[in-house]
Amino acid sequence: MKRIVLGLQYDGTAWHGYQKQEDGQTVQDQLENALEQFARVRLATTCAGRTDTGVHALEQVVHFDTELNRDVHSWVRGVNAFLPKSIAVRWAKELEGDPTVNDFFHARFSARARTYHYVLYNNATRSPLVEGRAGFFFRPLDVELMRQAVQPLLGWHDFTAFRAAQCQAKSPVKLMHDIRIERRGDCVIFTITANAFLHHMVRNLVGSLVYIGTGREKPDWLGHLLESRDRHAAAPTFMPDGLYLAQIDYDPKWALPQDSSSALPWF
Repeated sequence: MKRIVLGLQYDGTAWHGYQKQEDGQTVQDQLENALEQFARVRLATTCAGRTDTGVHALEQVVHFDTELNRDVHSWVRGVNAFLPKSIAVRWAKELEGDPTVNDFFHARFSARARTYHYVLYNNATRSPLVEGRAGFFFRPLDVELMRQAVQPLLGWHDFTAFRAAQCQAKSPVKLMHDIRIERRGDCVIFTITANAFLHHMVRNLVGSLVYIGTGREKPDWLGHLLESRDRHAAAPTFMPDGLYLAQIDYDPKWALPQDSSSALPWF
């Protein structure tokens, strides 16, 4: 038995999130259908982190188990031949071993951290060129004020204030590694890394940071909001358009051919 690991990239605009649904209009549905057409057998996949409707991925990581013998490059070329243009396998890695062993690679449970980008187009007038690829906010934003606000969020915290009501996570306590905010022309890019994320956590954080960037709230408000654990006190959930699953961090021992840059080349 072999465990095949794939690096997947997709534009989530047309899809109802990653996790498969009855309507078949999800990234996982499309991937498993393509795998079946290529391998001639149904293969169940496991991903590093599920993304919502309209959310993109620069590098989603997926694994599946199989006894089939295929050249590793054929998993890329062959599966891509059956995928829609908005989804592509970027790389593949074959791992030998017993998938039932606890310390064997697992796309979700072996992940040490996850990084998301949120791209916000900040201009007085919307641009059709970034439609579906970036969030939009027309009032000026002060990046320095937003940077001042994030320090209280670093480390282990209860992120209930930024948790969606339908979140199914067992615990709201997560380890926030880093939050970076930069402006590139008319785009403000939020890069957020944590060990794991709650449902809508990044979009809820961005919404609250935008309140600070406009001067509606002061930078110290974010820390008070975190301590309150009150979702109703925070800003509304921001649109999904600008959210990208950028990178999953694993132990180097797995030697996955990941793109270490997790760049946004079109911004």
